[in-house]
Amino acid sequence: MRKFMDVDFLLQSETAKRLYAAVENLPIIDWHCHLDPQDIARDKVYTNLTELWLKTDHYKWRAMRACGIDEEYITGAKSDFEKFKKWAAAIEHCIGNPLYHWTHLELQRVFDCYTPLSAKTAKEIWEHCKTVLKKGLKVSDILQKFNVEAICTSDDPCDTLEFHRSIAYNSDNSRTVNLKPTFRPSALLNVENPEWSAYIGKLSDISRVTVYDWESLIEAAVNRVDYFNSHNCNMADHALDPPVYVGANEKKLNKIITKALTFTTSGERLTADEINGFKTEMLIALAKKYNELGWSMQLHMGAARQVNTSMTAILGADKGYDCMGDENYADALAHILDRLEISESLPRTFLFGLNPKENDLLTVIAGCFQGNCRKSDKPAKAKVQVGPAWWFNDHKDGIELQLRAFANNGVLAHFAGMLTDSRSYLSYARHEYFRRILCNLIGTWVENGEYPADFEKLEEIVKGVAYYNARGYFLNS
Repeated sequence: MRKFMDVDFLLQSETAKRLYAAVENLPIIDWHCHLDPQDIARDKVYTNLTELWLKTDHYKWRAMRACGIDEEYITGAKSDFEKFKKWAAAIEHCIGNPLYHWTHLELQRVFDCYTPLSAKTAKEIWEHCKTVLKKGLKVSDILQKFNVEAICTSDDPCDTLEFHRSIAYNSDNSRTVNLKPTFRPSALLNVENPEWSAYIGKLSDISRVTVYDWESLIEAAVNRVDYFNSHNCNMADHALDPPVYVGANEKKLNKIITKALTFTTSGERLTADEINGFKTEMLIALAKKYNELGWSMQLHMGAARQVNTSMTAILGADKGYDCMGDENYADALAHILDRLEISESLPRTFLFGLNPKENDLLTVIAGCFQGNCRKSDKPAKAKVQVGPAWWFNDHKDGIELQLRAFANNGVLAHFAGMLTDSRSYLSYARHEYFRRILCNLIGTWVENGEYPADFEKLEEIVKGVAYYNARGYFLNS
């Protein structure tokens, strides 16, 4: 019997161990997350494990609810220690859940605590971690422990990016962490939202462009893209939910905008065709601008939002009530990519599918849009590729499924690798989790005689996927 989560955790062959040794200490580039840049800029200090660990983590909340724990101990008014005790009582039941591994990797790497968490050990671990926290554990300390080189946050177009500016350099002119904004225009595209008109008023103010029609809206949006570009941004993040492709001309778009801007007074709602036409044309227009600037674009697909409407009404969004959807987005996605390719304006694009049954579909679609139709440009490696297993898929099985699909129908050596997609600083342990799974899978292929034991090439591949590919895509572009 192997020791619980020892130095060879998840590494089942000598080849896997050798490959992991090559990537173990590489820096981390977290190219998509939901961390608060204000906490990073102000180097927040955490006072206890609940504040650091449970306050914003809906992965843990879902598990606690599944264990029959009252909401008062999850998002309610119970004390931080009471909430932690309930989490400790829940986690010992989570055999097979990645939360069990993440929890103990986080305790080991940040708190040097190797005791398995349970109801019996909750008090002991709470006190142990409190001692570490009393020394003043700051965000920068956690980032340093995990060797985090760059963080790409998710930011609204109207964000001033003041915290990104403030963290750019230390007094000695050396970078602390490369904190990069990501342009996330969900509020801009969600024209069906009753608050859209108010949001456009905010956009008009910050861009100093009065929005009243399609042309002025694009001018305001491009103004913010340029602003982000001047603040170290080179990536945008779009949610393609539900998948739509409906073309619309400028006359129709002007009518849609007028209707949306006057909804609060007229009460006239947009039709599904109008909503989809607007979202399609706005995505296309923005993608062309991204390509012009040399940005990358993420397309996140397959989420069904806030399906438990009664609990969402009580607690609000992002409280653990989203799930996988089952939309057929192949046709819409292919049309969007094709239209951008035809106009020679397809940026580097990362396709994220939340439903794992779409792994192969997305990888095959990506394979149709490699190279570059502009003969004067040098073709990019893996210009369109599938993003890493995320959200409900970033467990061992999900990661392996995504890696196998990428390898089966793409070129795995050019994969951009792992990200956290998280609101927790302790989540950087997931990069170690991913690297171990990656090295074990490739090690298995080598051990089975499916690839030669050429360790110079093998180490180049795993180092690329673990770190260097992301560095080239997001830091050197």
